[in-house]
Amino acid sequence: MLTHSYKAAAAQFDVKTGDTDANLFTLQEMTAKAKDRAVKLLVLPEMWSCGFDNENLAEHARKTPEILAEVQKLAKRYDMLIAGSVPESEEGKMYNTLYAADRDGSIAGYYRKIHLFSLTGEEKFFTAGDRPVICKTSLGMLGLMICYDLRFPELCRALTLKGAPVVIVSAQWPRIRISRWDILAQARAIENQIYIIACNRCGKENSTVFGGHSLIADPSGEILAKAKAENCICCGEILPERLAEIRSDMPSLEERMPHAYTF
Repeated sequence: MLTHSYKAAAAQFDVKTGDTDANLFTLQEMTAKAKDRAVKLLVLPEMWSCGFDNENLAEHARKTPEILAEVQKLAKRYDMLIAGSVPESEEGKMYNTLYAADRDGSIAGYYRKIHLFSLTGEEKFFTAGDRPVICKTSLGMLGLMICYDLRFPELCRALTLKGAPVVIVSAQWPRIRISRWDILAQARAIENQIYIIACNRCGKENSTVFGGHSLIADPSGEILAKAKAENCICCGEILPERLAEIRSDMPSLEERMPHAYTF
């Protein structure tokens, strides 16, 4: 459960494909703005450091430790948990990995994207992760998901049942399917009675326009904050009493019947 309230935000921006310097500069600007708004948890888009520059992933992955070190410095400087996905290489395999840097600058945990998006051929460039992840952080337990994961309710339910009252989603979701993003993010919040903090990118890459619509939904599915389609900080309050109230009023998690869900 949540132990205290805090302000969370999605840092929605147009990720510049292949340009780590530009993306890092944007992060620095956005963390400073988030600090001014007393944000304690900042979620970044998927592959925020370089985008899906698939032909050059090995080079970008070599820079990831340096990028993470800068994120850790910013997290400590601003007393802010910062989380977003970047390319990661290990033993010759490439992963789309969401790292969470806690407020003291330490890495609270990382999650490798399980569901690779076949429509854009992600499986040709990345290896799928094979385990759900909950981070124990200074703000409480935090579940981690990436983009396409949002379409798989089993993963979010697993995170909920293991004790995550807040789940973050780092994404690059196109505008053509943005209505599904809105619905799925709310659905994951409603069915699991958790806070969802979903950060999407905006802007355009080649012929693909990204939809923005980063949002924060409370455990009833109410949208606390929602971005449009430009660079912005989208903020909302995470409240323990709200989560407790919703679960008390509608005890659906307690009334699950797992024994009846198998054939």
